[in-house]
Amino acid sequence: MRIIKLFGEFMYNWREKRLKKAVLALENGEVFSGWSFGAAVDVNGEVVFNTGMTGYEEIVSDPSYAGQFVALTAAEIGNYGTNARDMESRKLFLNGLVIQDLNYPSNYRSEKPLDVLLKEYGVPGIGGIDMRRLTKILRSEGTQKAFMHCSDKDMSGMECVKAAGMWRGLDGLDYASQVSVDKPYLWNESGVFNVTAVDFGIKYGILRRLEENDMRVTVVPAVTSAENILKMKPDGVVLSNGPADPGAVRYAMDCVKALVGKVPLMGICLGHQLFGIAMGAGYGRLKFGHHGCNHPVKNLLTGNVEITSQNHNFALEADRLPSCLELTHINLNDGTVEGVRHRSEPAFGVQYHPEAAPGPNDSAYLFAHFKEIMGR
Repeated sequence: MRIIKLFGEFMYNWREKRLKKAVLALENGEVFSGWSFGAAVDVNGEVVFNTGMTGYEEIVSDPSYAGQFVALTAAEIGNYGTNARDMESRKLFLNGLVIQDLNYPSNYRSEKPLDVLLKEYGVPGIGGIDMRRLTKILRSEGTQKAFMHCSDKDMSGMECVKAAGMWRGLDGLDYASQVSVDKPYLWNESGVFNVTAVDFGIKYGILRRLEENDMRVTVVPAVTSAENILKMKPDGVVLSNGPADPGAVRYAMDCVKALVGKVPLMGICLGHQLFGIAMGAGYGRLKFGHHGCNHPVKNLLTGNVEITSQNHNFALEADRLPSCLELTHINLNDGTVEGVRHRSEPAFGVQYHPEAAPGPNDSAYLFAHFKEIMGR
């Protein structure tokens, strides 16, 4: 009887929730009607689509999505709920979540539904969206500025479109310092290697991988200077992932320039871009970015192909790499740069996330390589 009662409560609660209408408006004039969940607020964001079939907990807690609406192409979301152990950061940083359908959780590890998690952090969501249509628009026209209307305020579709177009967007803005920690902290207390990780929006998965590879990790804020990092006498420095436009994080490039040649470096995602740009590489915005856990990457040094997890809108440009950098990895879908290394110094970067496990262990060798160049 208790099961029947709980099921009835669930059906009632979610039916009532879906009666609350919401709108997603794109700057190109497209308007999507749906129902709201999460926080009942209005907000702007940049819409990107993620093709992962699972992993929504890790996606919504990835700081690299700051300023963005994440549209999940998988049809059913919420099945296994959420729990603190699967979080990739201390809070949610994305601006909003876009889905097709939301399910009540049925999993022994679940601590709270996805809807409740979003509410706690003030993040709105919109469901009932034609995800195929939205994804096709983003693929053909590129990433869109958008407006999500989930409050009780009375707004027409055209007013929402206008609000989307008037938004400043992400280009040229430093979001890394907004998601970074305010002060250093020690992640784990033991390890053969002393590693400093610069937090531009670091995922806990990276820290766990470093710990598993016998590294004692200290995390420092994005704005930490090279001088202060070197005072810590690290065996190596990790430049983390993070959100938005790498060209806006000028202070980090100055830091990287001062570190190269003095300490081994490993860059991941935004950290890889910052490393490359600091060395003189050109970069640009991708049409709709890479967001998902099914991107094939070829290692040009070994010929091996890795299935990788990715989340970025910008990339280094192969025809604008300086002579000091060697191209090591390329994306097999579109040929974009996925990895570089310095020709004479112990420093390298990869555009994808080697801590993730879509392969599941295709990219684990990169942490071993980092240990190798640290030389202990």
